[in-house]
Amino acid sequence: MQDQKIEKIAAVAVNITKLLVIIYLGFVEIFKISNLLREKLDSEFNISRKWASKNYSILKKQLAKRKVAGVIEN
Repeated sequence: MQDQKIEKIAAVAVNITKLLVIIYLGFVEIFKISNLLREKLDSEFNISRKWASKNYSILKKQLAKRKVAGVIEN
């Protein structure tokens, strides 16, 4: 009778340990995926930043030319 109780407790402990290991491995995979996504998105955002910066520079030059030509009054 005592042996069966010990076996049941051991079985529950093993199942809890398995569950905790699965949860831990799941979190590890989530962190790996998030790091990969961050790396990929950073490169995409870099391209977008460069494009936006270039276009902003072009717009500033056009605005300056219009001010010199007297089209815009400020």
